[in-house]
Parts: sequence; C-alpha cells; structure tokens
Amino acid sequence: MKLRDLDIIITAPPAPGWGGRYWILVKLTTDDGITGWGECYASSIGPEAMRAVISDVFQRYFEGENPENIERMFRRTYSSGFTQRPDLTVMGAFSGLEIACWDILGKARDRPVWALLGGMMNERIRTYTYLYPLPEHPLPAFWGSADMAAEAALDCVNRGYTAVKFDPAGPYTMRGGHQPAMSDISQSVAFCKAIREAVGDKADLLFGTHGQFTTSGAIRLGQAIEPYNPLWFEEPIPPDNLLEFEQVARAVRIPIATGERLTTRAEFAALLRTGGAKILQPALGRAGGIWESRKIAVLAESFNAEMAPHLYAGPVEWAANIHLGVSIPNLLIAETIETPFHDALIKGSLKVEAGFVTAPQAPGLGIEIDEDLARAHPYTGDGLHLEMQDAPCDYVNGNLFEGGAPAPIPALDTP
Repeated sequence: MKLRDLDIIITAPPAPGWGGRYWILVKLTTDDGITGWGECYASSIGPEAMRAVISDVFQRYFEGENPENIERMFRRTYSSGFTQRPDLTVMGAFSGLEIACWDILGKARDRPVWALLGGMMNERIRTYTYLYPLPEHPLPAFWGSADMAAEAALDCVNRGYTAVKFDPAGPYTMRGGHQPAMSDISQSVAFCKAIREAVGDKADLLFGTHGQFTTSGAIRLGQAIEPYNPLWFEEPIPPDNLLEFEQVARAVRIPIATGERLTTRAEFAALLRTGGAKILQPALGRAGGIWESRKIAVLAESFNAEMAPHLYAGPVEWAANIHLGVSIPNLLIAETIETPFHDALIKGSLKVEAGFVTAPQAPGLGIEIDEDLARAHPYTGDGLHLEMQDAPCDYVNGNLFEGGAPAPIPALDTP
C-alpha cells in the first residue's frame, strides 16, 4: 500500500462562522483505492499559500510512501530544509496529512484509529463548548454581557455540558502582551460571578485568553478571578516565551492550560519541565498529528499533567481529537463545536450526547465526509483563519472581545 494522490479542499463555514473563516481539509488516496481524510490547522499564511505548502510536503515526504511509516515521514518533515525544529506552517501541513494516514490505516484494518494507538482507555469523552449567543441574544452586545453569558452557560448545562469556556478579557492584539485595563478585569470578574451563580457546581468554568497579557498583567487578572475556582486559566501570556508561564503558574491558584499555538513535543516539553502548565491543549492539526500528540500525552503523564485537545476548526480535526482522547489515560476534556455545518460535513457520524462523545466504532476516524458540501462552500475572502487586531488595548472606553467567533466581514475584520 502506497500513498498516491492528494486533494485539498478549503471550505468556509457559513455564518455565523464558529470554527474560523475556513477549514483546510486534505484527502489522501492509496494505490489500492483507500481514502483518508485529515485537517490542517494552520493560519500563519493564506489558504492558497498553505495549499502550496501542503502539496510540497506531500510530494517530498508522503507520495509513494507506505502510510504505516508515520515516524519516518514525521522525521523527514521535521528535518526539512536542514531544520529539525518546530515550524508552525510546515508542521500544520504535516499534521493534516498524518491524520489522513491514520484514517487510511484504520480503514485498511477495519478498526477505529484509537484501536491502533493502544486500544480503548475511555469509553466516552467529556467535552466542553464555548459560550455562543442564544437566538435572542443581540450581537455584538452578547460578548460584553455577563448576564447573557450566564444564560448561555445555563443552556449548555441543561444540554448536558459539564464545562463551559468564555474569554471576556480582550483585546486580541498583534502588539504582544499588555496590562489588562481595569475595566477588563472588572468585566472578567463579573462574567465569572454571573456564570458561577447560574451553573453552581454543575459545570467547570474555563477562563480563556489568547496570550493577551504580560506576565504581571496575567497574574493580576488571574488573581482577580480566583474566588470563582475556574478549572483553568488558558494561555494567559503569548506563546513566544515559554519560560514565563512558570511565573504565572506560581502566582495564580488556577491550573494553567495552553497549547493551541504550539507544535510538536519539543515545545510542550519546555512547559512541562518548568511546571508552566499542567493542562496541555494541542491542536492535532498543528501539533504534529495524532502520533506526535500521543507522545505529548505520554510526556504529560510523566509530569502528572492532563490533556485537553483544542478545537477551533472543522470536524475532521475534532474526530482526530476524539480518537486520541479514547486512547490516553490522562485525558481531562476535549473541546467541541456544535453547528449544523459541522454536523452535516461529517453526515452526523460523530455526536455530542449530554456533554459526552461515545468512542467511535467505525473504521478509521469513523466519519463520512460530505465532499459535495465541502466543495459547495469555497472560501473566497482574503482574511486568515483567525487574525489579531492592530489597535491597542483601549484603557478609556473598554474592550469588546468576540471570543472564538470572528465577526462578519467587513463589519469588523478581527477575531
């Protein structure tokens, strides 16, 4: 069995666009006709430029190779261009291709992917969701309303979720870490208070940021929300200085979670060695794929840390996350996104039921892709999957941060 053909589909979820502006799906076919699907979580360059990167990585290191040789293809790609170091874009391309290889291997053996990773550890996977507006909630007011967030949280709990994520402490700016405005701290406390009062002890609070703050700013914010006992304080500082995470972890009595913008075990190992994070959130379409993320889980287990696979993408990466989660002993929780488009794209082949996903039993990733639907929604914009805003933190008027949902273009072209 040899890898023969590559197809790349860049599909754009319709409004409201939860999951980013577009998803990069890859389809591999072997010389004996088995197909496998993967997803690349890569947004440093535009989707057409990324298409070229994926094609280059496939032609150099995958084409003509046996899909069983995951480690060999990883080492070749990781070393590409005399590098042997983490590269977000190249490893994003590799990750999608690697996930597709596992889909092929499972189908060839008539077994789900988790069965090839050490077998079943968890019969079902606990999941969480971002707080998204209910139909009666106006935008953009929802993103700044603690009361509406509490209503959305209670709705999630009523649907079975035992954890909800929110990130009211903007802005998400290209200027690097900043001190939070006092209004951002006050708003964050208000969100935590209102949501905790709404859900009581029925759900964990997952406080998200996207690396917005300096080390001291993150400590100020983290200490302010401690009384509401969040399960985690996510990516409190930018990911370009992994050593600083330790200072936040020592000063704030909330577990530090991070990982969506990291790639390969090399970067995650640095956090584990310093104690900078105890909850790791690899995005499997970026971190090196399923096998590399399995290695990250093993490293985490050695440091008594937990895994919480990240998802702000499409349902193919979600399927990979679920199979990893089924196979590891130190799974905490997995992110999910429920939209009609996510569901339709995989023809309902994976479902969240009362806040959990049951271990898939079908071969490979256990999903069936609606290829016609994916092709019927091509991405025609010029924005990236997610983008930072140019404007700095507004210390006068406050900040409205839209969480995990990019606003419609052209009203506001920031995530």
